Amino acid sequence: MFKSFKTTAAVIGLSFAGAVLACSVNGKGGFLPENDLYIPAGMKGMNGGLTEAQFNAAIDKVEHLYSPIVSSMGGKLVIDRKWDDGTVNAYAQQSGTTWSVAMFGGLARHETITQDGMSLVVCHELGHHIGGAPKKGGSATGGGWGGSTGGANSWASNEGQADYFATLKCLRRTFLSEDNVSIVAAMTVPKALTDACKKSTKQDKEDTAICVRTSMAGKSVAALFSALSNLPEAKFDTPDKTVVSKTDDNHPKAQCRLDTYFQGSLCEIGMNEEVSQSEEVKGTCHPSLGHKIGTRPLCWFKPKSK
Repeated sequence: MFKSFKTTAAVIGLSFAGAVLACSVNGKGGFLPENDLYIPAGMKGMNGGLTEAQFNAAIDKVEHLYSPIVSSMGGKLVIDRKWDDGTVNAYAQQSGTTWSVAMFGGLARHETITQDGMSLVVCHELGHHIGGAPKKGGSATGGGWGGSTGGANSWASNEGQADYFATLKCLRRTFLSEDNVSIVAAMTVPKALTDACKKSTKQDKEDTAICVRTSMAGKSVAALFSALSNLPEAKFDTPDKTVVSKTDDNHPKAQCRLDTYFQGSLCEIGMNEEVSQSEEVKGTCHPSLGHKIGTRPLCWFKPKSK
């Protein structure tokens, strides 16, 4: 049994001042790399994008579940809903015990974004706060989120880990009480995804549906990554073959990010088995534990041996 589940009309590109969300000591690490897209309120893609009600509903789901969890960890979760701001990004920030997530209407209005995809973005930004190791600056390739000291003392999980946490834990909890079988039945799902989820869940219908749904949320945002970088569409059956020599803390490319969401969805470790903020194995699928499926992709992650 798969135990984790049971217990654009065209986008208007404008440069915008003061809204660049680069990684910084202040924690303004964007969900997306720096970009100059700006989609004003009242304009969204003809073939997609969210209404303000859908934007708020996607955020509400995650906020309701995770506010008490963040509180138990010593923080206060504050989600700043910037619906009227056309910035196509999102970011996380910490100031004392206030753990913030900023969500922008411009991102929600992009034609690639579904409501589940927007919930995934919230989960990713939340993942910077509580998603576990590896942390920003904990490897030789990243830094700048660790306050005065940086390095492994950073509060923020790196970009790949925030992606992994989003489907490994956060979206599973978010979708658990919903009729996932019916929701997935209304989707057009790639066969490669359905087959992989059925295999990982041993054909359990509800578990398979959650696996598919969380992965499809990843597909939504991966389509945005591809559009912004002018790369081919990321697919479930075309994994990134790159193998890094050391963990990369920065934004992986679109295919690598989709691979991360996909593997997080496939991992058999229970959603209630929490990750560790200091070491990379606890609560995850990890090669050192013998896992072959559901592990973080090697296109950004260099696993440590026991």
